[in-house]
Amino acid sequence: MQFVKAALRNRSFMIGASLAVIFIGAALISFLWTPFDVTKLDIPNKLQNPSGLHWFGTDHFGRDIFSMIMVGARTSIAVAVVAVGIGIILGVPLGLAAAARKDSLLDEIIMRTNDLVFAFPALLIAIMITAVFGPSAINAIIAIGIFNIPVFARLTRGAALSLWTRDFVLSARVAGKNAARISFEHILPNILNLLIVQGSIQFSLGILAEAGLSYVGLGAQPPIPSWGRMLAESQTMISFAPHLAIFPGMAIVLTVLGLNLMGDGLRDLLDPRLRRSRT
Repeated sequence: MQFVKAALRNRSFMIGASLAVIFIGAALISFLWTPFDVTKLDIPNKLQNPSGLHWFGTDHFGRDIFSMIMVGARTSIAVAVVAVGIGIILGVPLGLAAAARKDSLLDEIIMRTNDLVFAFPALLIAIMITAVFGPSAINAIIAIGIFNIPVFARLTRGAALSLWTRDFVLSARVAGKNAARISFEHILPNILNLLIVQGSIQFSLGILAEAGLSYVGLGAQPPIPSWGRMLAESQTMISFAPHLAIFPGMAIVLTVLGLNLMGDGLRDLLDPRLRRSRT
């Protein structure tokens, strides 16, 4: 209850959470209902301005933009969730292992491999993957997920190293617990708040990365709507149909802003030092 009360008083968290809930809610509702079928072409009604019938107007194929943004939300969120999940599932154990075996060959291999992956941004990884397997949402997930692994591995290792010298860890070692058991029973719970905050930040970056990959044609493929591809298709018509770019662009901006604000609020709520400094 104390956390809930503190969250309700945290303006950054509440604004961010509200924006996130709106777009996640739109994505969930789109599974059951959208104002119009996003796969149905309506050429006679193409490039209509926003109206009471089409709230955000229609595109060059006559498709309802509001409906496409709803469906595009679930594409972006699904890609970001799975990609961040890949980063957490693979990156956190690697970071814990590196911290437990500090300055060993295993630590050196893990960290130098992380440096190698960091040398290739998600876009370049996606280009290499799609050159072999072709563009798709799954390949975008793999590319973003691979880029997230070293992010969580580095964060986990850095946070865990500061705990290995604590008394409670030394007590666990005296009790006969091995490094793996100490990492998951004692280290991981104490760095969980950092991982939650970083997860929310990487989630927003994942949505931005998915939009960027779709913009260059490496993300979700037609007929699946994607915010990034909607922006790419609108660039030649922005002078006479600006609504084609404004609404998907605002969807990306508000979603990423909301998740970043929520992450900033979570950091304040989960870190007692920051919470005390702001009260």
